[in-house]
Amino acid sequence: MNEVQLSINEQQEGMFFIKNGDDILGEMVFSLSPTHLTVYHTEVAQMPETKGFAGKLLDAMVDYARNHALKVIPLCPYVHLQFKRHPEKFADLWDGDEEA
Repeated sequence: MNEVQLSINEQQEGMFFIKNGDDILGEMVFSLSPTHLTVYHTEVAQMPETKGFAGKLLDAMVDYARNHALKVIPLCPYVHLQFKRHPEKFADLWDGDEEA
């Protein structure tokens, strides 16, 4: 229920997303390079049942980056804020120099 899914196109642009039927309830948009995952935008529908979805998307992105040995460029304000608030959790993904 409310599993995070991943979609990546041929241009190496993609998103992590959570759907309910045909409705996307949350998404995190990114692009890939051989060494980096750049996060541009996170959006979650404002509904009681979507509480915590941004965190689920963040966890999925972090797992993907770690599993593929990628550094993260957090251009998305939400991701950037989480990286700044919890540097100990994300030190392996972000050195703080690659800011928005």
